[in-house]
Amino acid sequence: MRSAATTEPFEPLEGLSGSEHEDVVAVRRSQSGLRAIIAVHSTRLGPSLGGARFFPYVDEASALDDVLRLSKAMTQKAALAGLPQGGGKAVIIGDPRLVKTPAVLRDFAAAVDRLQGRYITAEDVGTTQADMDLIRETTPFVAGTATSNGGSGDPSSATAIGVVAAMEAAAARLWRDGLEGRTVCVLGAGKVGREIIRLLAQRRVVVIASDVDPAQAAAVLRNGAARLVDPTDALRVTADILCPCALGGLLTEGVVPELSCALIVGAANNQLAHAQVADTLAAAGILYVPDFLANAGGIINIAEESRGYDHARALQAVGAIGGTTNAVLERAASCGITPLAAAEEVVARRLADADDQPRPV
Repeated sequence: MRSAATTEPFEPLEGLSGSEHEDVVAVRRSQSGLRAIIAVHSTRLGPSLGGARFFPYVDEASALDDVLRLSKAMTQKAALAGLPQGGGKAVIIGDPRLVKTPAVLRDFAAAVDRLQGRYITAEDVGTTQADMDLIRETTPFVAGTATSNGGSGDPSSATAIGVVAAMEAAAARLWRDGLEGRTVCVLGAGKVGREIIRLLAQRRVVVIASDVDPAQAAAVLRNGAARLVDPTDALRVTADILCPCALGGLLTEGVVPELSCALIVGAANNQLAHAQVADTLAAAGILYVPDFLANAGGIINIAEESRGYDHARALQAVGAIGGTTNAVLERAASCGITPLAAAEEVVARRLADADDQPRPV
């Protein structure tokens, strides 16, 4: 792994020992106030693709831990979905409501541009399509811009469609029928969570919703949620399906005994505090669909831009998440392993196959 920093003054990154990442770059610009980290996990399948998360991390160490985990998950998403993309991610440190300015975004865009296409940025928590349009003024290595610019637009809807497709496939395997009449507890009512609630309501699902933001929580009632629950009680709610759609790390070994659901399928990245939680969930009789499988709709949608974006074709590709989910669950059952292990095996095989192919000169 190569690590670099564009700083004023130079400050080496800490905590990179043993990292499997190809590149980790710290960017600090005193004039604009930009503090960011860009992590390229893998370009074995193609240029790395992943969103820019703008978030008020408590310190740079927390930001570094997040970007390393998120960028690896992007590699897993792309590989499992069969995309010609690698995995990368960026985090911009700070509260976007307070410190996000055009100058910050332009400095970030310049840092992306210096990676010369090895990392393609996109929208994520704390950033918007409008931000991507502004970044595009500085670098071509950005996706998810406005459709008027030839982009695919906001990826939230595609992510939600993919999550619901995964949920339908898992529910059919678990209960031999569809989602109608099932109860789903959706944790997190942001753009993706709200769209998932709307899609589930269309399928006559009883939706229980929760969000730390009271305004967002209240808005989901208009999207079809049956009732709200306080975030502190959400994990203990009795529901057929738990759908985590907020930030990661929610599912710990200590949390599992409190869960009252049969299936977990959600949009949040890195839902498991660590990989061993997958075994704890399996022992508790809870079927867990790996997050990098269920929430890949966004990257699938954005990846379509590389060959000229077509909305209908993109939606067809996103819908294939249902088939991929069924295949992973079938592999897990036949091999006697967790769905997480089964999905990771598919990813490892695709990356190994890529290594066996000659690289373009």
